[in-house]
Amino acid sequence: MFSRFSRLMSALSRLALVALAAAFTTAVFAGQFAFAQSNKPQTAQPASEKTGDVARGKYIVEGVAMCGQCHTPRDSQGNPDRKHWLQGGPVPFMPAEPDSDWPVRVPRIGGTPPADDADMVKLLTTGIWTTGNRLRFPMPQFRMDRSDAEAVVAYLKSLPSQP
Repeated sequence: MFSRFSRLMSALSRLALVALAAAFTTAVFAGQFAFAQSNKPQTAQPASEKTGDVARGKYIVEGVAMCGQCHTPRDSQGNPDRKHWLQGGPVPFMPAEPDSDWPVRVPRIGGTPPADDADMVKLLTTGIWTTGNRLRFPMPQFRMDRSDAEAVVAYLKSLPSQP
């Protein structure tokens, strides 16, 4: 009787191990499938059709690239003037060594950016301006990915234009 019980327990143990292995294998493959589905490349859509691009662009412009530090004129206290947000103005600082190529003014980028969408995206992804040249210091040479650049352009265009 004991040997029959022992064989029964051994068979149940093997069955439990097989069931556990099957469950584990199913979970792994299901997880890989879900991971693969979530990492499928998204089809390209124009920035204007993507939901959340303006909010994402605002985050990049204001929280990452800090565009307002240079492209917004300063108030009497030296703070960026939010009433003229990203409307251009004098460069807020000069280089330590004199540089004849240093810009004196920064362009308006809010409302109607200084170039069309394709050129703005090219600038933000390659650092190359419409002239084919790199921008002058102190402008950073951004290397954003295309979707980030499109989000930035969408945000800049969402701002009111000021004269």
